[in-house]
Amino acid sequence: MNRWILEATTQGDAVKDALRFKDKVWNWFSDADMWADVLFAGLRILVIFLLTRVIIKIVSNIIDRSLERKTGGRLLSNTRRFTTVGELMKNVVTVICNFVMIMLVLSEFHFDLAPLLAGAGVLGLAVGFGAQSLVKDVITGFFIILEDQFAVGDVIQTGTYKGTVELIGLRTTRLLSTTGEVFIIPNGLITNVTNYSLSNALAVVDVPVKMERSLEATLGLIGEALKGIEERNSNVLAYPNVLGIQSMSTSEYVIRIAASCAPNAREAAERQIQNDIKQALEKQSMLEQAQAEEEARKKAEAEAKAEIDLAKTENALEVTASPNTGSRRQVAATQEGEEGEE
Repeated sequence: MNRWILEATTQGDAVKDALRFKDKVWNWFSDADMWADVLFAGLRILVIFLLTRVIIKIVSNIIDRSLERKTGGRLLSNTRRFTTVGELMKNVVTVICNFVMIMLVLSEFHFDLAPLLAGAGVLGLAVGFGAQSLVKDVITGFFIILEDQFAVGDVIQTGTYKGTVELIGLRTTRLLSTTGEVFIIPNGLITNVTNYSLSNALAVVDVPVKMERSLEATLGLIGEALKGIEERNSNVLAYPNVLGIQSMSTSEYVIRIAASCAPNAREAAERQIQNDIKQALEKQSMLEQAQAEEEARKKAEAEAKAEIDLAKTENALEVTASPNTGSRRQVAATQEGEEGEE
C-alpha cells in the first residue's frame, strides 16, 4: 500500500515537472520582451555587419585613389610596388574592421570581452617575442615599399651585396649580381642602401698620352673623336667634357674626360668613350706612320737622285779631262823626237 502511494506520488511529481517545463517553454516562446531583445540584437548585428562592409569599402576606395595619384607618371615596376602597398593596407584595414565587428557581435550575446582581449594581448605579445626577426623583416619590408627606396630593376648595393633587384617582398628582397649569383636578403638586414638607378651617372675616363705628343693636338684629336657620341650610344646624354690634364709624369700626362650618362650606364658610357678615343689614336698613329714612311721614301729617292747626279758629274769631269791628257802626251812625244834628231 505504501509502495503504491509512493509510486503515485512520484508519478504526480513527474507530471507536475513536465507541466512546469511545458509552461516554461511556452512562456519563453510567448515572452514578447525576449523576442523584442532578440529582434533588436539581430538588427544591431546586421547594422554592425553592414557598417563594417561600408567602412572597408570606403577606406579601400580612398587607398586606391591615393595610389592612382601617386602612380600617375611612374614606371610599371613602381606601379606594381604601390599596388602591393595598397593591397597590404587594405588587408590590414579589413582585418582590423572584422576584429572590431566580431568583438561587437560577441558583446551583443553578453560575452565578457575583458578576458578575451587580455588573452589576445598576451598571445600577441608571446608571438611578438617569439618572432622578433620575422616582425622586423615584415615592418622593414613594408617601409621599403612604402617609401619607394628602390624598385624592381634597380641596381642597388646593401652591405657587400650588389645587383639588380628581381623581387621585393614584405620579408625578403632578391638581388641578381652581374656574375649570375642570386642573393636573398631578409629585409631586416637592409639598413643602408645605395641605389644606382635613381639619377644620372657620371662617366669618367683618364687617357694617358706620351709626353712627346703636343697637348693642343691631343685635345683636338680627343674632341674630334667624341663628336656624335650621343648618337652612337644612347647611354651618353651629352657631349663629354674634356677637363684637361689630370696628372703628369716625366714620360706621360693624363687627360681626364667626364660625361653625363643614363642611370646605371656608367660602364657602358666609359667603354664607348674609350673605344672612340682608341680608334682615333689608331688612325692618328697610322697616319703618322704613313707620313713617316712617305718622308723616308722621299728622302731615299732624294739620296738616290743625289748619288746619280754625283756619278754623272764625276763621269762628265772624267770625259772633260781626257782630251787634255792626249794633247799633253803628243807634245811630249814631239819634243822627244826633236831632241833625237839633234
